[in-house]
Amino acid sequence: MATIYIVSDGTGRTARHALEAALVQFHSSKGETEVEIYAGIRTYKQIDQIVEQAAQCKALIVYTLVDEKVRLYMQKASRLQVVETVDLMGPLLLKLTEHFDRQPDGMPGLYHALNEDYFKRIDAVQFAFAHDDGQRTHELERAEIVLVGVSRTFKTPISIYLAFKGWLVANVPLVMGIAPPSELFNVTQEKVFGLYNNPINLSQLRKSREEYLNGYTGEYASLKHVKRELEYAHQIFRRNPGWKIINVANKSVEEIAVEILSWIHLRESENLMQ
Repeated sequence: MATIYIVSDGTGRTARHALEAALVQFHSSKGETEVEIYAGIRTYKQIDQIVEQAAQCKALIVYTLVDEKVRLYMQKASRLQVVETVDLMGPLLLKLTEHFDRQPDGMPGLYHALNEDYFKRIDAVQFAFAHDDGQRTHELERAEIVLVGVSRTFKTPISIYLAFKGWLVANVPLVMGIAPPSELFNVTQEKVFGLYNNPINLSQLRKSREEYLNGYTGEYASLKHVKRELEYAHQIFRRNPGWKIINVANKSVEEIAVEILSWIHLRESENLMQ
């Protein structure tokens, strides 16, 4: 079993991706390589410990260290312990220094800091898909916003829109004859938003959906059935006064999202004033 250490002053993401791309070329070694990641490494003491451990298990060290002094120390320490290393960042920084005719900032974690919002949005979108339409309700407490409503009240598109803004959003459908998951009533109630539409609009939306599917969906789109479903939803809303209820009729997804975020910001402001 070959061992490779990834050592980084940031998250190790860059080195991990580079290593994975390289390891693809070694099909015969698949399953024979153990990779360990050491992130946030910025002191000589940390490097000494890692290099000493690498020497004991004959590991290869692949590192991305932007601070020149720390990088040079890694080179010195690894030579003393006879540990093989690969410097992914140093040669590139040296070439860029020559190209731009100026020194790099040498700030550890700068790349991740600049791209933190991007990674946050990616994680939020993945969260929204994983918690769409009542999935993984045991994780509802992790959500920052929980949307609740009957079918075709824009729960999913609003979830995705807010996810692109970096919010962790889950949505739970309300279906007559099926009790909502108990987790819905155990989460922080202020982050739950009930969505509803007027009966005529909702019936028309469902009929459009029915035509799109080119089929008959039973009572799903009938005005009588829609009214019953909305009354069922309102019964649940009334039993949970901590939820904020929003009428989505004749509003775009963006308008509804802005209304939700406005309520969140207002609540946060009120909490700060208390």
